[in-house]
Amino acid sequence: MSDTSPSLILTGGQVITVDAGFTVAEGVAVRGREIVAVGTDAEMRALAGPATRIVELAGRTVLPGINDSHLHGAAYGLAKPPFALDVGHPAVGSIADIAAVVGEAARAAAPGEWIVGLGWDPGYLAECLADPGRLPHRTDLDAVAPHHPVCLTDFSQHMVWANSEALRRCGIDAATRAPDGGVIDRDADGLPTGILREAAGVLLQAALPSPTVAQRRQAIRNVVAELHTRGITSYTEPGLGPGGSDTLFGGLSTDNWIAYADLAATGGLHARVSVLLLPAPMGGSADDVRKGLAELHRPESADPRLLNAIGVKIFADGVPPNRTAWMNEPYLDGGHGSLCVHGQTPELQVDELFDMIRVAHEAGYQLGVHVTGDRAIDIVVDAFLAAREAAPRPDARHYVIHGDFISADSLARLAEQGYGVNMNPAIKWTISDLMEEVVGPERSAYEWPVRSAFEAGVAVCAASDAPITEPDWRQGVAGMLLRESKASGRVSGPEQRVELADALRAYTINPARQDFAEAWKGSVEVGKVADLCVLDRPLLDLDPRDITRVEVDMTVFDGGVVFER
Repeated sequence: MSDTSPSLILTGGQVITVDAGFTVAEGVAVRGREIVAVGTDAEMRALAGPATRIVELAGRTVLPGINDSHLHGAAYGLAKPPFALDVGHPAVGSIADIAAVVGEAARAAAPGEWIVGLGWDPGYLAECLADPGRLPHRTDLDAVAPHHPVCLTDFSQHMVWANSEALRRCGIDAATRAPDGGVIDRDADGLPTGILREAAGVLLQAALPSPTVAQRRQAIRNVVAELHTRGITSYTEPGLGPGGSDTLFGGLSTDNWIAYADLAATGGLHARVSVLLLPAPMGGSADDVRKGLAELHRPESADPRLLNAIGVKIFADGVPPNRTAWMNEPYLDGGHGSLCVHGQTPELQVDELFDMIRVAHEAGYQLGVHVTGDRAIDIVVDAFLAAREAAPRPDARHYVIHGDFISADSLARLAEQGYGVNMNPAIKWTISDLMEEVVGPERSAYEWPVRSAFEAGVAVCAASDAPITEPDWRQGVAGMLLRESKASGRVSGPEQRVELADALRAYTINPARQDFAEAWKGSVEVGKVADLCVLDRPLLDLDPRDITRVEVDMTVFDGGVVFER
């Protein structure tokens, strides 16, 4: 009977099933690609056959495979060496450090070759901290790379820093008008400073060299291997298609779908990837969405449990640190932000956004809408409900991406329809001190109201938004439990803390629901796929401050061990 015995048993530990009752078992048995038993240590050992591998947990924890529900996989891979410079914290601590890195790259580069990098954050640059009015400037880069075009994308991917040669090559000068939904920062003489925000960044990014499909495949393989070391077996790739600039960092090219599809078809994709298609660029229109969806034709996948084009992503506004999120109350230094869609007035932009959402809804897609400001979020939720009324669809599972300042009213309306919100607790940890200077302490404390969302009945998902932050779910869980800041350790919004069970749901079963896959993944239950994550210690009752020190000892994907420490 050895052919029916489990291939793998993990037992003698703390198996957090994340089932409906948040049951904790002692062991789990796997045969082939699925879970065949969950129960006591004695029950698991009784199932073992002569060929069964038994892993002695000795009290360690087993979780379902982690699902990072908003992770730009291809972009994260392409944003790392050897494809790009790392100009983020902690690799650099100042503008001078970044200039040194760029200067070294310029000396090694071919004449006139583009120099690209990712990750700079004014909240961690010495010169910007010393002078809050100081931002990186084209002249900082001109000094070290006068003859090479330089494009450095910030950590949020909503701001680009360019040198004079890059601006010259792209025809950006005092007379250049920013595209809808974009801002070109200018000095007192009206000249571009080198900082391009939101849709204006595309003016520069469109000129960047495009990686080959082979380079994209390699970047994805590199990322999946890294994710295995972190216990991550599923992720959502938010934005592949013609709406993205076909560049190194956008990671938004149709070529990325080809790279993923190639890997899935040849057995080289060892993660479950849900894809949001991006039919329209930031600053786009309903016509862009129609054209983009016609071009995409919902691409086919060799195995939808590995690769599935599940939805459509639309940009509604920008991000709060850049003052481009559309807010009800003004920022501390003035302005309300705006929508970043086509249209010359706010009223026309609202109408356009309603049309964009309705077009994607009527085409039968799940919608994930990037929206961060409270005013913009209310508009998006209105648009979801209007689209549903115009074309009723049961169980569409639309969701708000980021939802930084989502109101109680919008949370209640999302919950009523079974719609979701995808939040970023590790970004909260990263920027909470900075945000006090942008929106004041009260609004900063409220940002990402995770507890309010759970209490409203929304199936909250949590995600890294890598490469915005590292794809580290441990930091996300700790962030939801503690609400502390990275820079100072100060608590921000303690009333929005949640319990460990909810934090784990946000990285497992809730993202499985977002993927329309909760019937077959997302928890440790009989009949589900054997995607598992083994930690080096018991997780229940652990001090939340120790969660980030937890190591992943083993990752099981589709029944096979893909990582072992």
